[in-house]
Amino acid sequence: METVVSGIRSTGKLHLGNYYGAIQNFVKMQNEFKCFFFIADLHSLTTHPTPTDLHGNVKQVLVEYLAAGIDPEKVTIYVQSDVPEIAELYLYMNMNAYLGELERSTSFKDKVRANPDNVNAGLLTYPVLMAADILIHKATKVPVGKDQEQHLEMARTFGNRFNRLYNHDYFPEPFAFNYSDNLVKIPGLDGKGKMGKSEGEANAVYLSDSPEVIRKKVMRAVTDSGPTAENQAKPAEIQNLFDLMKVVSAPDTLAHFDEQYNKCAIRYGDLKKQLAEDMVIATAPIRERIDAIANDAVYLRQVAKHGAIKARESAQKTIKDVREIIGFRGF
Repeated sequence: METVVSGIRSTGKLHLGNYYGAIQNFVKMQNEFKCFFFIADLHSLTTHPTPTDLHGNVKQVLVEYLAAGIDPEKVTIYVQSDVPEIAELYLYMNMNAYLGELERSTSFKDKVRANPDNVNAGLLTYPVLMAADILIHKATKVPVGKDQEQHLEMARTFGNRFNRLYNHDYFPEPFAFNYSDNLVKIPGLDGKGKMGKSEGEANAVYLSDSPEVIRKKVMRAVTDSGPTAENQAKPAEIQNLFDLMKVVSAPDTLAHFDEQYNKCAIRYGDLKKQLAEDMVIATAPIRERIDAIANDAVYLRQVAKHGAIKARESAQKTIKDVREIIGFRGF
């Protein structure tokens, strides 16, 4: 059975973009592959090196993983820092990762522009840690979005380089995998791009948001003064609202408001009220499970402990082999 590895950074709550973009894929994959899904708390330190509540963030993501349908009986769910072998493989891979290729990483350049006062070594070597996450389980399938494809290419580079330098055909090549060629991209409420935590609280609708919070966020979404001609193209901020409606609303609801827009009869207040109610309905079952699971400390502890044991079993075998291949041996 092929192995799948993927993770979500532990910077807090999951939003609709995470759920419809990644988590639903994870839920499908858990029935077909050997899956390792982790909470990337080490990765989160690259942009948040002094988190105010790292443990709380990790717990929140774990709760929402489970509430969204990931089954710890079918897959291995673990916290990245609970598997020290990942950090060890990261160290070995760093020895054969070159400054020039790391500096050319698109995400590194973007992060430097966004956070010029926090250009740390972890940010530079982020692709190496991502490669270690994948290679530690010798995964061949990695569900990632377009923004991570370069990192995945670098993971293949590092694995192949290891094989070549040490003359061992050890690491398989990992490739992007999703059930659809066109990944679901959930836009944010600010009309500027995809939904995400880094764009601010108001931009994202979180799975744990109360109905009142969802309604307030959606009603504040950016709109314009309305179309001035029939069948005119929608500007980005308006198209975003329709794209969100495609995900959470019934087809006839979407068709109704699309027709209203094309006739220059659209009332954005009505559209946003409908969108908000559809979001409330779509997230209600998950929100109820979040509340129940978050209060079950014993269950969460069992899931995390069991996941760490299973992940380390896999990781320890890889590290043992890697040590021997490199030449680390006891006397």
